[in-house]
Amino acid sequence: MSRLRTAVIGVGHMGRFHAEKLATSDAAQLVAVADSDAARAQQVAAALGCAPLTDFQGLLGRIDAVCVAVPTAAHRAVVGACLEAGVHVLVEKPLASTLVEADELLALARAKGLVLQVGHLERFNPAFLALAAQRGRPLLIDIERLAPFKARGTDVDVVLDLMIHDLDLVLALARAPVEHVSAAGYRVLSDAIDIANARIEFIDGCVASISASRVSQAPVRKLRVFRPELYVSADLHGHRLRMARKTASGIEETEQAFASGDALATQTAAFLSAVRDRTAPLVSGEQGRRALALALQVGELVRARLARHAEAP
Repeated sequence: MSRLRTAVIGVGHMGRFHAEKLATSDAAQLVAVADSDAARAQQVAAALGCAPLTDFQGLLGRIDAVCVAVPTAAHRAVVGACLEAGVHVLVEKPLASTLVEADELLALARAKGLVLQVGHLERFNPAFLALAAQRGRPLLIDIERLAPFKARGTDVDVVLDLMIHDLDLVLALARAPVEHVSAAGYRVLSDAIDIANARIEFIDGCVASISASRVSQAPVRKLRVFRPELYVSADLHGHRLRMARKTASGIEETEQAFASGDALATQTAAFLSAVRDRTAPLVSGEQGRRALALALQVGELVRARLARHAEAP
């Protein structure tokens, strides 16, 4: 079958990686990369053997599918233009800056019959895939995501930068409506929230505690799930699962290690497959919208709490 004509809009840190995956995919032809920085577009295009553009509008009509990795504030305009032109889209998380913008993009994708996938990369982590495949209702979910400080990404707070990954994972595991949310957080090295903790209570009784920091010394990505008679600890950074299960003969402990693999290549392949087969992507626009809604709620609660404390005598 012919390869899908693809492009990447925004070839900064993540966009460059997306372009590399598309350039090496048997299912895709990387037609061009677009970036407002002409030198950056030229550099990436030369390395990957495609055309460089500074105006993404020049891609429309020439491609079937696109990866959008521009700053979040530009998602509505760029993704919207691509959908209007009949182009399938994989957009880096978060889906949009606001729920109004997200809903407009979802409506466009539905009206045009196009795939709109959101780049929540942790869904393709092999350890999480194995954990999500397990049966049973979670009672408690505990997630910790820590990262060293980097100036890149500080256009949004830590909730939209890092925690949104885990809010998406929690929603995928709990599979129940949210009943109550509480949160706290602080500004440390930037003008936005750099550390945050959220407690999510679901209508079925499941509770999730999520901590995120982008001012830590070493990266940590750990997830713990407690189910009736089963405890699972997932090291998403090290791609390992440790399980303790209650059996008739006592407590049985096991451990699974997974090849690190290439989650971004797996995500790219899943997107191209969804486009070719006209199937729902693993992380649909609707799921991206739910994660965004929860992240925005957490961010609002943190800012309200900070404002109350700032006013205190």
